[in-house]
Amino acid sequence: MDLSALGRAVLIAREGLRLEAYRDSVGIWTIGVGHTAAAGPPLPRAGLRIGAEEADAIFVRDVARFVRAVAEAIPEPLPQHAFDALVSLSFNIGPAAFLRSTVLRRLRAGDREGAAGAILMWNRPAAIIPRRQAEHDQFRTAYEAALPRARRGDPQPVALPAAGRPSLAAGGLGAPTRRLAAPRPR
Repeated sequence: MDLSALGRAVLIAREGLRLEAYRDSVGIWTIGVGHTAAAGPPLPRAGLRIGAEEADAIFVRDVARFVRAVAEAIPEPLPQHAFDALVSLSFNIGPAAFLRSTVLRRLRAGDREGAAGAILMWNRPAAIIPRRQAEHDQFRTAYEAALPRARRGDPQPVALPAAGRPSLAAGGLGAPTRRLAAPRPR
């Protein structure tokens, strides 16, 4: 399985894009779309700036690790919306945490509803709860029924750009947004 274009757009909306390095809520240097030193070069540090095209290339490389980790861990193919939600969760908590999670244990036991509920267990800091609720909703709801939101309570769902694959360099998804939580080291 692979992350869909809509799943990619939703993940970018959830993480936000920052072209200048900053310290996240727990003090980890971050740049681009949730990129930290734990993911490899470039190593975010004070004063580091990147362009939208570089941010896009870094994100494509970073997200591939999470797609692979989720795809290899799940016991059977999932509907695209559910797979995309798990990649979003893994991107935020890290692949090691995902592999140890109750979400994955319940999926492997054949309990998809239980797995959806377990997404909500990842609720710290409190500011992350709307994202987790949106990931829960995305896991349970087919794209044909409703487009996903970056966070539950957002007035509008995330829409796929007309060109298909979202591009940070194109400006369609490049608006900086507030980060809700720092990813754990990946």
